[in-house]
Amino acid sequence: MKRRDFVQKGAISAAGMVLASRAGWNSAAASRTADSRIEVLFDEPIGTISPNIYGHFTENLSGVFYDGIWVGEKSKVPNINGLRSELIEHMRKIKAPVIRFPGGCFADSYDWRDGIGPAEKRPRRTNFWKGVESEKSPASHKYDPNAVGTNEFVHFCKLIGAEPYLAANVRSLPASAFYQWVEYCNSPAGSTTLAETRTAAGFAEPFRVKYWGVGNESWGCGGDFTPEEYAVEFRRYTSWLPTYGDELKLVASGPNTDEWSWTREFLKEVLRKGPGQLHRIYGMALHHYAWNLSRGKTQDWDAGKGDALKFENVDWFELLREGERMEGLITGHWQVMSEFDREHRIKLIVDEWGPWYRPGSEMTPGDALEQTPTLRDAIFSGMTVDIFNRHPEKVAMANCAQLVNCLNSLYLAHEDKFVITPVGRVFELYASHQGGESLRTVFSAPNLHYDRDGKSTLYWGMKGSASVHGKELTITAVNPSPSETRLTEIGLHGATANSASMSFITHSDIHAHNTFQQRDVVVPQTKTLTLNAGGLVVELPPASVIALKITLG
Repeated sequence: MKRRDFVQKGAISAAGMVLASRAGWNSAAASRTADSRIEVLFDEPIGTISPNIYGHFTENLSGVFYDGIWVGEKSKVPNINGLRSELIEHMRKIKAPVIRFPGGCFADSYDWRDGIGPAEKRPRRTNFWKGVESEKSPASHKYDPNAVGTNEFVHFCKLIGAEPYLAANVRSLPASAFYQWVEYCNSPAGSTTLAETRTAAGFAEPFRVKYWGVGNESWGCGGDFTPEEYAVEFRRYTSWLPTYGDELKLVASGPNTDEWSWTREFLKEVLRKGPGQLHRIYGMALHHYAWNLSRGKTQDWDAGKGDALKFENVDWFELLREGERMEGLITGHWQVMSEFDREHRIKLIVDEWGPWYRPGSEMTPGDALEQTPTLRDAIFSGMTVDIFNRHPEKVAMANCAQLVNCLNSLYLAHEDKFVITPVGRVFELYASHQGGESLRTVFSAPNLHYDRDGKSTLYWGMKGSASVHGKELTITAVNPSPSETRLTEIGLHGATANSASMSFITHSDIHAHNTFQQRDVVVPQTKTLTLNAGGLVVELPPASVIALKITLG
């Protein structure tokens, strides 16, 4: 029997499970016929899911650092050396693996030397993002006080257990400044003048930073380079850097969404100096934001955006459709990269991703670009991370934009108030994928129909990913239907189940979101599933993100 026929007919090699009902939807798993299937193929591994796929992004932009991450050592808000304690606690919970800093567009206006030395002597600089701030924005959002610099950021990462990922300024600083930043971070105690400067700040041991971005969005705010021009700069900035015994993983500024020509022309120019140049590049950064909900009516950056909180069913599906482009971007750029790098030494680094709405939903007045994530953003984020999980051989790192008080944030914070958003809850559900072996998994469900300007339009009914870590299997999936439950059979081909549980987030209102006043509107629910004879059957509620944890026999 062919593999495809086997999967379609697939006998279910595990005991049965039925999920009890919850308020807002009815469970009839014992009497209804399943309309959907998830087939996990244990003999078809794809690759190991890098924990760094679950990375994050912090930019010195409005309330991300000043109020979100940094409250100051003298603040009444509980803190560790000035860093918000509650944020640290929750990031430990999701096992945050890597955090990018200081941008973003801010990176190519930033001089790292401004952020070291005694805090009271650090200069104040005009923030790159001053133009998007309002009269309600505090001075620290418009004029960078440099209270958070390299020392504080790396300390933040250490407290969480994450690796720092630093973005060097290619637009406005010379290559020597990049060299010296590496030296400041990584040279052994007492070895260099910059190591002594670091020691004087209380950090004698080297930071051992290994992930370095060579510029950011060099096709735009990072210098308006052509790909050929940037390739020359990349060679120059990386032609010799001190390693101190640790390999540096250098990330090139890659394409904006589907600009295939950037990937192709950059690699072509880099290789003018010979194939050995590829060895310098750990990854190429890919950025993609889902922003245009106009359904083809405009390409205007502002006019095409939708509202974060006020949206119709069509906007729900259009946002997901825009986000789903990520899979084609990964496979498309991977194909272009193969023209120059047949062994695929270079990986994709998706270090900015998420939805981007028009202003107006910010929970704290004066926080530019802050958005209030809803259940829709949880579905979007689960869908996106599942895409990364399905391509572990291609994607080595991804960084959700951004961590707190910004776009698609996991957390919102202001003064002593703090809340985990639906996006943050997704990262809780998915954390067990980190380091697991991704398995080819077939998801089958009826297509959905929605009205798109008077035309009935199809959208898929269920997608997800699966990984195994020893005897622990994690299956994650999203049901994008705002109204339909998916009664789903789970087929484990090549393994059996001993026990299982299901965690999920959903709500009867697709606009549901958490606020400072109502922190638990959208929170995970967990059910222990009873194993019975007869087949593995679970219900996926409407508009849900689910995580099945199965202990294998």
